[in-house]
Amino acid sequence: MAKDTNEQGEPDIDIGTGSGAPRVGALTLEQAIGAKIRQQRKRLDITGAELAAAAKVSTGMMSKIENGQISPSLSTLNAVAKALNVPLSALFAGYEERRDCSFVKAGSGVNIERRGTKAGHHYQMLGHSLGSDIVVEPFLITLTEEARPYVAFQHAGVEMIYMLTGRVVYRHADKTYLLEPGDTLFFDAAAPHGPEELLELPMTYLSIIIYPKE
Repeated sequence: MAKDTNEQGEPDIDIGTGSGAPRVGALTLEQAIGAKIRQQRKRLDITGAELAAAAKVSTGMMSKIENGQISPSLSTLNAVAKALNVPLSALFAGYEERRDCSFVKAGSGVNIERRGTKAGHHYQMLGHSLGSDIVVEPFLITLTEEARPYVAFQHAGVEMIYMLTGRVVYRHADKTYLLEPGDTLFFDAAAPHGPEELLELPMTYLSIIIYPKE
């Protein structure tokens, strides 16, 4: 699929998907095992040479294993798994794994009391992340006539707000933004933030919060 070019050297955006995220294709068994080994090695913060030494294989072979270029024996994989301190089965976990999907019908999201929830601020969870190192929390937030301004929300990760109805002056750190239907605000959620002036109530907006799983 064609991609846009970028003279500044920034990642190309896939015209078909609009995303700069790397493609995910069908992996061979060798590629899936290699990717899992590399992932675990990086988590342990060790080099390929260090892993090779611990598993008693050559650095060149370890490089080929990680790149999915060879089909190693079970005894070699077992040695690598022991060096990584994981069960042998963990190295096969990325092959033909199920790609989950969360579907929520209109009006059937789960109403929750999110940390920091204030009176008149209603949160409806629209889905949840599945089997990932990253947590994604999509909310439909409604501020009723009872809502009051609150600008001290603060949490890990990043957040995106997409305004659906109503109007609000939204604060993030030392700046404010007038949000009207169709407007989007994307920000570092570690800074204090929240609705400062409720100009038109009730209002609804989509909030998507993304942070690493602990």
